[in-house]
Amino acid sequence: MYGISTICLHDKPLASALEQLAPLTGHIEVMDEGLHFMETAEPLISYSTRFSLHAPSRGTNLASRLEPIRRASVEVMAHCFSLAAEVNAAVVLHPGYFAWPDERSQAIQQLARSIVELNLIADEHSVRYYIENMGDWEYFLLKRPEELPIIGDTGFALDIGHAHQNHCLLEFLTFPAQHYHIHDNDGTKDAHNAVGKGTIDFVPVIKTLHARGGTAVIEVATFEGVIESLVALKKMLT
Repeated sequence: MYGISTICLHDKPLASALEQLAPLTGHIEVMDEGLHFMETAEPLISYSTRFSLHAPSRGTNLASRLEPIRRASVEVMAHCFSLAAEVNAAVVLHPGYFAWPDERSQAIQQLARSIVELNLIADEHSVRYYIENMGDWEYFLLKRPEELPIIGDTGFALDIGHAHQNHCLLEFLTFPAQHYHIHDNDGTKDAHNAVGKGTIDFVPVIKTLHARGGTAVIEVATFEGVIESLVALKKMLT
């Protein structure tokens, strides 16, 4: 039922991470950055595993007021979409951020421009993509449910840990999402802890997943945390 993000093995080459995760799950989400940044889809081709891709977010900004940076960020996403198309993977994106508080409205407009362009690229490649809610990071867009109109009809990825850090998880759960990131924290830091190692009540999360479906990916910081999360989530289902 649960996918696993390669973020838990981000200090290892992608090939090694895939080999270690494949026996545990039928769905792997590749954190397409650092050692796991992909120039081609070749590392994934030999696997029968279902994949999703978390597009590069550090160094990109789909909401940048600086038009060359916004356009370059769209180009990075387009490359990720092309790789995703080769393995029939969905893509998760960050919504971007603004540099100064008084630039927020301009950032929203810039993100809207990026979404229009991304929709065309996604259609060209027949790729699904989802925009993720952010943690309590200063100047980032889409931290609270009332900001969801910013992304319009674009698919939504609900990050459980981010929503909890912003103290609005239950409100977010009332909105339909197509993709979920599962990790825990104490409500003060985006720690990406194992399930059960924070203060999140996962009962309503599990109920929502069962009621609405969608893909769910364990996105914790360590491999040991992945194993702990799988055990904890299994217990919740019994």
